[in-house]
Amino acid sequence: MALQVGMDAPAFTAKDSDGNTISLSDLAGKTVVLYFYPKDDTPGCTKQAQSFRDNYAEYQGKDMVVLGVSRDNEASHKQFQEKYGLPFQLLADTDGTITTAYDVDGGGYAKRVTYIIDANGKISYVDEKVNTGSHAQDILAAMG
Repeated sequence: MALQVGMDAPAFTAKDSDGNTISLSDLAGKTVVLYFYPKDDTPGCTKQAQSFRDNYAEYQGKDMVVLGVSRDNEASHKQFQEKYGLPFQLLADTDGTITTAYDVDGGGYAKRVTYIIDANGKISYVDEKVNTGSHAQDILAAMG
């Protein structure tokens, strides 16, 4: 079962596709869209990432940070980002620490679940029924 609305979002630190270290604590004061997905460059995951890419300006306009998380490594993320022109960071959770903390471990891959973390570090929204083609718009609509 996914974490619930109102809970503190578990702290994490991970490397992005450029080798930069990203921590949730670095993003305090911002709304974070933390979306978990199974694997880079697969059909559903690509549609989901493109959905965020195509709506990214709206997220920036609302001062929202988009972070994609999978168990793939930095090199895989880099290739995926470049192939599809993804403007947001992808976090490498190769050891499964983040997927376990957020209760989305699918047994070697991340289940497709999205969390919205508010400026105070609390989970404000959970989407466990992701429509990969319209996901970014669905999240924007849920956020008002």
